Amino acid sequence: MFAQLTPVTRNIIILNVIFFAVTYLLPNLNLDSLLAGYFPLSPNFQSWQIITHMFMHGSVMHIVFNMLTLYSFGPVLEQVLGQRKFIILYFASGLGGFLLYNLWNYYEVSQLTNFLSNNNFDVHEIYKYASFNYTGERPINSNNPEVIDAAKKLFLILSTPMVGASGAIFGVIAAFSTLFPDAKLMFMFIPFPIKAKYLTPVIIVISLFLGFGQFSGDNIAHFAHLGGALIGFLYIWNWKKYRDRIQ
Repeated sequence: MFAQLTPVTRNIIILNVIFFAVTYLLPNLNLDSLLAGYFPLSPNFQSWQIITHMFMHGSVMHIVFNMLTLYSFGPVLEQVLGQRKFIILYFASGLGGFLLYNLWNYYEVSQLTNFLSNNNFDVHEIYKYASFNYTGERPINSNNPEVIDAAKKLFLILSTPMVGASGAIFGVIAAFSTLFPDAKLMFMFIPFPIKAKYLTPVIIVISLFLGFGQFSGDNIAHFAHLGGALIGFLYIWNWKKYRDRIQ
């Protein structure tokens, strides 16, 4: 089965599995801290994370879902687009997911920072606490519960990384749906076949709803899904437009 995969798709899956295995078998390497994608203004951010976060996953189910989806849609797209364009599609979608997710983070950080500064709270303390190299105590010196809550939210944004290939994967799904709109697809969480052309709008609506909703306990980067899907759609839309013009 694995030998039948197209080369780029196969190599991306292999790399993801290797990164996942090394991360969990050798926890002392702290690859999560080095390779996961932190908010660009976080003290933990490094430039290479905009790429390496795509190869990091938070759980077995996370990587299994992403790699099964890539296995299902990647080979078809790679054959249609060619290897170079498929690589561009994949990584551009991942970068689009990272960008949109962190644009939303930037909005939230700006709101929290302004609120804390207006309440005479030293925001720099939270940036210091958020560094994974910081080992001291993390007191929040305030009697205002709203200030304490805002400081905790800012700390979480700065110290919690984005992991996974989901932005790239949702770009692949959106690209496939745009290229083959009438293809009928089956998903583990949908008990009936659904035409591909309905999939991208559903992804966008759900991602917007869950992203803006910010429901308690939801730690999924929904705006990364949305960003990846938008890039995947736009890439194929532009590719088809250029192809039709040549023909």
